[in-house]
Amino acid sequence: MGDAVKLKSGEPDFRFIDLFAGIGGCRMAFERAGGECVFTSEWDDYARKTYETNFPADEGSEHIFRGDITQVHVDEIPPHDVLVAGFPCQPFSIAGVSKKNALGRPHGFQDPTQGTLFFDVARIIEHKRPRAFLLENVRNLVSHDKGNTFRVIKQRLEGLGYEFHHEVINAAAVVPQGRRRIFMVGFDRSVYPDGSGFDFNKVELPAVHPTMDAVLYKEDGTEKVEPPYTDEHGAPAEKYTLTPRLWEYLQNYKKKHNAAGNGFGFGLVTRNDVARTLSARYYKDGSEILVDQGPGRRPRRLTPRECARLMGFPDSYVIPVSDTRAYKQFGNSVVVPVVEAVAKQIAAHLDEGALAVPAAG
Repeated sequence: MGDAVKLKSGEPDFRFIDLFAGIGGCRMAFERAGGECVFTSEWDDYARKTYETNFPADEGSEHIFRGDITQVHVDEIPPHDVLVAGFPCQPFSIAGVSKKNALGRPHGFQDPTQGTLFFDVARIIEHKRPRAFLLENVRNLVSHDKGNTFRVIKQRLEGLGYEFHHEVINAAAVVPQGRRRIFMVGFDRSVYPDGSGFDFNKVELPAVHPTMDAVLYKEDGTEKVEPPYTDEHGAPAEKYTLTPRLWEYLQNYKKKHNAAGNGFGFGLVTRNDVARTLSARYYKDGSEILVDQGPGRRPRRLTPRECARLMGFPDSYVIPVSDTRAYKQFGNSVVVPVVEAVAKQIAAHLDEGALAVPAAG
């Protein structure tokens, strides 16, 4: 399945920590921007397996890996220049809020398990005083609870003495899916009293606007054979084609909701299309992104490798978990080239060549 991803070479330009790290999309992006990861936190054992497979600890490395961030004391976290955190989005996402409303459960900051994790991020920022931070979340964070949630986040970070910049970025410029996420960047005003100069307008995305042809298997004999995702010819394995029963169910489901005036249903794509957002629920039926296989053939799910490509991961990225776990992991991940573009702009405004020194507290 290929070797683990190796992105770092030479001395780093800055040090960063990777919180709620998932499978390492942010780490990959910040390493490409010249950084060295010195601390990682991820509570899910399956995500950690994928992360550590692709980012094995080098001999003599000072990198620290911890699980649940709520159980980590700030003294365990090494000095760093940039804090990176894609804190859990479910309490603020449209799907997450709808589901919890239906179940009569709290969401946002009222969510007792996930909603308060932002305050662990703030706790670390307050005590470790990184030069800068990058936070990532779903775009619905801005409008959640009539804007109160976002207002609390902004006020808290500004109250800690940081600039606060935010922008909703659509990853469709670099990958063939409509995926809008909010990015929040801050710089310590005590280090940059005249302002850091950071500006989201300076974030440069390649803007190639690809279609699904960029991620789907070629099926012309040129694709690498990669079992269990492909057959012996490099074509998608038959197991990804929907069963007759599931395909019939999805068609009937769409007809029912169309008749009621709703837009629910499956999303069918060809090589010339741009897909809907890949979500963590993709493992259930794949309905948001189904690949049209032509007349007389039922559509198929994306393979995990195609999901990886859809999120901007290279083919050298190792997928050591089951399909179900992989679908969840890529659906929860970041689009690597988008984070890389933001990371490079952050790096451009850090003191050139400066490494973190031990911070008070």
